[in-house]
Amino acid sequence: MMPKNAICLWYDGTALDAATFYAETFSNSAVGAVYRAPGDYPMGKEGGVLTVEFTVIGIPCLGLNGGPMFKHTEAFSFQVATDDQAETDRLWNAIVGNGGQESACGWCKDKWGLSWQITPRALTAAIADPDRAVAKRAFEAMMEMKKIDIAAIEAARRG
Repeated sequence: MMPKNAICLWYDGTALDAATFYAETFSNSAVGAVYRAPGDYPMGKEGGVLTVEFTVIGIPCLGLNGGPMFKHTEAFSFQVATDDQAETDRLWNAIVGNGGQESACGWCKDKWGLSWQITPRALTAAIADPDRAVAKRAFEAMMEMKKIDIAAIEAARRG
């Protein structure tokens, strides 16, 4: 059953592919109901996927195959807190290696144009350090990175 509130993400005919990728890549993610067109319509044919219910790391989403009119932008992103470098690498490599692209400071885009922030908890802790000089060093190190390197963040934190 569709939850009371869900994030609706617009796709150009690829909502099921995206939902399947997210379910295979992220824990606590799954593809739910797939709704198909009961008849032909301007953007597609009878039986074509209209919407897909799915969850991404426990967040309810609806993938809408709305067509080419709207594209994803960095104004919306999923921020994923990672526990270690192995998890950071695995998620980053899955997104970027599946037709996505790297950006800066832990951001990347999947092949559908959706933005992801792969953010190690160590980075968040370093930037929130009460010693502002420590936080500044960690922040400056992050500003030079694409994928976050936890060892480099920890080294910057130590000075």
